[in-house]
Amino acid sequence: MLYRDFDTQAQIDAQYNPSIALPDPSAPGKHFAAQAEKARSTLKHHAGIPFGPTVHETLDIFPADVPNAPVFVFIHGGYWRAFQSKDFHGVALGLHASGITTVVVNYALAPFVTIDEITRQCRAAVAWTLRNIQHYGGDPTRVGVGGHSAGGHLGAMCLQTAWDTDYGLPRDPLKAGLLFSGLYELEPLRYSYLQPMIQLDDGIIRRQSPTPNLRACPTPTWVIWGGQESGEFARQSTGYRDAAVALGNPVELSAIEGADHFTVIHGLEDATSPVCRWLHHKLTA
Repeated sequence: MLYRDFDTQAQIDAQYNPSIALPDPSAPGKHFAAQAEKARSTLKHHAGIPFGPTVHETLDIFPADVPNAPVFVFIHGGYWRAFQSKDFHGVALGLHASGITTVVVNYALAPFVTIDEITRQCRAAVAWTLRNIQHYGGDPTRVGVGGHSAGGHLGAMCLQTAWDTDYGLPRDPLKAGLLFSGLYELEPLRYSYLQPMIQLDDGIIRRQSPTPNLRACPTPTWVIWGGQESGEFARQSTGYRDAAVALGNPVELSAIEGADHFTVIHGLEDATSPVCRWLHHKLTA
C-alpha cells in the first residue's frame, strides 16, 4: 500500500484533488476573482506591503473603519504552488463589515521554494503584523490567524510557532485560529499528483506536518471542513483536533453542511456568517 488504505496514486488523487468532483472546475476561480475585485473597488486597502527581503514576501491590508480594530491574518491556499494574495481579497468583505482589519499574506510558491521556506515566510508575515499593524489602525493585542487548504496548514504552523524564542514576542500572542480544510499530515501528498511540484521528502514531512508537531497552546481555534469534501479532509481535520485536545488546547471542530472545498470559506465574505461572528467574538472577548 502507498499510504494507509490506498493502493494507487489515483485513489489518493481522488481524495486530495478537490476539483475532480466539481460540475464546473472554473466556477471557484470566477467567484473568488469577482469577490476580490469587489473588495478592492469598495474597501480602502494598502497593497504590496513588504514584510521580508524577497519580492514575494508582501501583504495586503484592508483596515477596518474603527480605530484599534481586531485583526485577522488570512493565508491563501493553492497547495503551496498556486495563487497570490490578490486572488483572495474577497475574504475582507465580511471581516470588514464585522469591524475586523484583514491582512492577506502573499508568499513565494513551490517548486521555486520549499514548504519549509513558505512556512517561514508566513510566520514572518504574522510577526510583522504583530509588530506593525498599529500603524494601520489595528490592535496588535487582538490578532488572529488562519487560512484555507494549504493556508490552513500554514495557519496551523503559525499557531505552533515558538514566538518567544524565535521572534522575541510573547509565547502565545494570537487570540484566535480559524483553519479551513487544512492539510495537517503531509505524507499522503507525497504519493499524489502534487509531488512533482511540492517535492516532499522525509524531512519536510516530519517538520511540516502540524498534527505530530503540536504544542500546548491556549489560542482558541476552530477547525472546519466542508461537509461535501472527501473523507481524507475530514480525517485530517479530526486528527488535528483530537491531537490538540489531548494537549489541552481549546480546539473546536465542524463540518459545514453543503459546503465543498471551495465554498467552505464563503462565510468570510458575509458578516452574518457563523465564522465571522465566531471570529469577532474571540478577537474582542
